[in-house]
Amino acid sequence: MKKIVAMLLTFSMTLGMLAGCGSGETKPAAEENTEAVELTVFAAASMTETLTEIAELYKEVAPNVTLVFNFDSSGTLKTQIEEGADCDVFISAAPKQMNQLASTAGEEANPDGLDFVLQGSRIDLLENKVVLAVPEDNPAGITSYDGLAEGLNNGTVLLAMGNADVPVGQYTQKIFDYYGLSEEALAQAGCITYGSNVKEVTTQVSEGTVDCGIIYSTDAHSAGLTVVDTATAEMCGQVIYPAAVLNISKNAEAAQAFLDFLTGEEASQVFEAVGFAPLA
Repeated sequence: MKKIVAMLLTFSMTLGMLAGCGSGETKPAAEENTEAVELTVFAAASMTETLTEIAELYKEVAPNVTLVFNFDSSGTLKTQIEEGADCDVFISAAPKQMNQLASTAGEEANPDGLDFVLQGSRIDLLENKVVLAVPEDNPAGITSYDGLAEGLNNGTVLLAMGNADVPVGQYTQKIFDYYGLSEEALAQAGCITYGSNVKEVTTQVSEGTVDCGIIYSTDAHSAGLTVVDTATAEMCGQVIYPAAVLNISKNAEAAQAFLDFLTGEEASQVFEAVGFAPLA
């Protein structure tokens, strides 16, 4: 009887050791989830302040993830991606640049047939507003888009706007069309200065080198500028910021997790504080 008990005890201990070995083998898999990951995020320049703040919040959620940002005009970012730059997440200030990278966008929107957007990851993340901002004390006394159009027609206003390949510049062109203004004629008359992204336009207004500038509401907020008017959807369309994981990402799962975080409550509070309207 004693021999049988001893054999049973030995068998039980052996099973315990095997179970312990089995649980030990799963530890590396768990540790893999905390391996250091670097995500490169290409984002419209107008998101500089908000994403920098959100990055600090994300450290608490995913301490193993390092976020590396590249802020510039959406057109410049799109070109960099097309030319082979490493990028995990792309956030554009307009659908146009995202469409140009998406194989599902159709030939008209994506004439080059580019395929960089990971299917199923694209979302409409935010909405912004296109505003007319003036320098401190508003020396030119501009109070509305109507007044701006009149001043441009009279040649008495100097306006800062984005280049044609920059979303904020494209929205400005639509505003010109709404008022029947010729950008070419205004440029020849010396009534316009340009910026390669919205931050450059904002700086011109902040420094008072122009009478006013057409920028985003969020940039006016961040720079502490006075907004005298806001463009309607009829004037320039809805200002939508699409976001997506790119199919060239080597960390698609981590990239998607960060994109998901941008739609959560913590990130939304940061966006809303400066004037973005979360959509996702």
